[in-house]
Amino acid sequence: MTARRLKISIMQKISRLQRVQTLLLCDKPYWERGIVIAGIDEAGRGSLAGSVVSACVVMPARDIIEWIDDSKKLTEKRRESVYEAILKKAVCIGVGEASPGEIDSMNILNATKLSMRRAAEQVPAELFLIDAVTRVGLSAEERPIVHGDAICYNIAAASIVAKVVRDRQMRQMHLVYPEYGFDRNKGYGTYEHIQALRIIGPCPEHRQTFIRKFIA
Repeated sequence: MTARRLKISIMQKISRLQRVQTLLLCDKPYWERGIVIAGIDEAGRGSLAGSVVSACVVMPARDIIEWIDDSKKLTEKRRESVYEAILKKAVCIGVGEASPGEIDSMNILNATKLSMRRAAEQVPAELFLIDAVTRVGLSAEERPIVHGDAICYNIAAASIVAKVVRDRQMRQMHLVYPEYGFDRNKGYGTYEHIQALRIIGPCPEHRQTFIRKFIA
C-alpha cells in the first residue's frame, strides 16, 4: 500500500469512528443510567410489494461496531457484512413483519406499528427508541426519535437488520416472480416494476392499495 492510499485509509477509519461516536451520543446517557434500551426501525414502508419488516435490537454498550450507520448510507455488500456482525454482538434481536394483506386491510402506518410490536415482543427492554413512529403500543416506555436511524446507534443497528432481512425476502420472491425485478428494485416503484405491473398485472405479493393508480 502506497503512503497516499494508507493515509486515505486512515482518514476513512477516523471518519467512521467519528460517525459512530456521534450516533452513540444518543444511547450513552441511557447506558450510563443502567437503562436497558432497544432500537426499533422498519424497512419496506413505501414498497409496492412484500411485507413491511421491523427489527428491534439491543446492542451492548461495549464492543462497538464501527460501521453501524443508517442502513441507507451503506452499500448492500457493507450492510450484509455489518448485519452479520450485529448478529454476533447484539444482546437481543427481534424481527417482526406485516404482510401485504395486513397492509391493505389496516393501512401502512398501522401495519408498520403491528410489525414493530411483533419485533419488540421478542426483546426485553425498559425503553424502546423508535425511528419516528409514535404510539406503537409496546409493553415498556416508547421514545420516538425523528431521523433516529441517522442519530441513534441502536436504531441504526435495527435499520440494518430490518433492511437486510427484507432485501433477502425480496430476492427470494424474485425467484418466484422474476418478471417484476424484485431482486433489483426490492418492490419499490421503479420504471421497470411499474411497466411490468401494467403489462402483466399484479402478483399475490403486491399491496393492492398501493398499486391501484398504476393499473387503473
